[in-house]
Amino acid sequence: MTGTMPRAEKILSRINELASVSEAAKGITRRYGTAAAVEAGEKVRGWMRAAGLRVRVDAIGNIRGIWKSENAGADRLVIASHIDTVIDAGRWDGPLGVVMGLDLLENIISSGRKLPFDVELIAFCDEEGVRFHTTYLGSKVVAGSFERDMLDRKDGEGVSLREVIGMIGGNVEALEGDAIPPDQWLGYFEIHIEQGPVLYEKKAPVALVKGIAGQVRAEVVFKGMAGHAGTVPMDMRKDALCGAAAFILAVEELAARAGSGLVATVGKLQIANAASNVIPGEVVCSVDIRSADEVVLSQGHLQLKELCEAIGAQRALEVIWTVVQSSSPVVCDGRMNELLGKSIRRAGYEVLELVSGAGHDAVPISAVSPVCMLFVRCYKGISHHPQEHVETEDLAAAIVVADEFIHQLSEIWKYPL
Repeated sequence: MTGTMPRAEKILSRINELASVSEAAKGITRRYGTAAAVEAGEKVRGWMRAAGLRVRVDAIGNIRGIWKSENAGADRLVIASHIDTVIDAGRWDGPLGVVMGLDLLENIISSGRKLPFDVELIAFCDEEGVRFHTTYLGSKVVAGSFERDMLDRKDGEGVSLREVIGMIGGNVEALEGDAIPPDQWLGYFEIHIEQGPVLYEKKAPVALVKGIAGQVRAEVVFKGMAGHAGTVPMDMRKDALCGAAAFILAVEELAARAGSGLVATVGKLQIANAASNVIPGEVVCSVDIRSADEVVLSQGHLQLKELCEAIGAQRALEVIWTVVQSSSPVVCDGRMNELLGKSIRRAGYEVLELVSGAGHDAVPISAVSPVCMLFVRCYKGISHHPQEHVETEDLAAAIVVADEFIHQLSEIWKYPL
């Protein structure tokens, strides 16, 4: 562990350097395509180049550095995470996996070790989906599953994704060509903070991720009739906000009754033409539904949609329910997890297996490659918040595990995964 502390401190230094790049003067915000996001990408690009990787920026803005093996036609291990953030974010969610992946490769290169497979380190440009309300833009391009109709989606200022790609020097015509063909994947490895309290409570530095919850995100519009707050009788109103409020409480109640198998959240609420003396005529809200069980997820989605429609009918409101994104639960690859578990044990830690309730770039990649993830403990499980924090000792522990995992993968490379 002592030998890895200097590497852990270098990782921390780079995490802090990235955290200094933000759209906002206070806090950390890096939405896709903004000047701050481009600047952060340039920092990572410079670090990759200095490490000796062959570096490029692909058509959507992912920063990609590759270390080639001496084996012609070798398969490719991808180590990746994202460098975009939510608004007023913490500094670890996403960048940790990129900076730790860089550390792994720097250590391999400086030691003169040879790997039997290629390694590509990718800093995905958009995982959070804050600007265009759709996640995994970067990793979907790499997986070959980018939906071209997304190009016409607009941000809050009316700027389309197509326009933003052009503004940052990307090329919408080259998106499909940046996918890694399915037959070239050896596997995908992502290191990420847990974003939950299990490791913190168990006083464990790392865990193996056995699966990732599926999710459905919908936009719900309640349309009623705006009116004067002082002249329309209560029994004659079509108050869109009251309908939305009833729905929000119904979301909480249904998910609570479902137990630990389902979580549902309304995180965004917009009132059109809001004023203190106007009955709200239109309200838009989000709903985020997640479960590691496909059946539970599907049933929860259907039940909430029906509840929403019933509330609309009861209150004489028009309801428009639009699914903006969905993903099925993902099971991490058994063979890769076997190696990762072995690596955790060899590092001297208990193998804890967790299901991630948060989404990750491993979700779209799982359609074309075996995937595995290593969780690292974060303070009290806090994430998507400025208090997000990882101890240097836990970074050092994760380095030992990750080094061993790459070694194990190299040892069995000649056998199919």
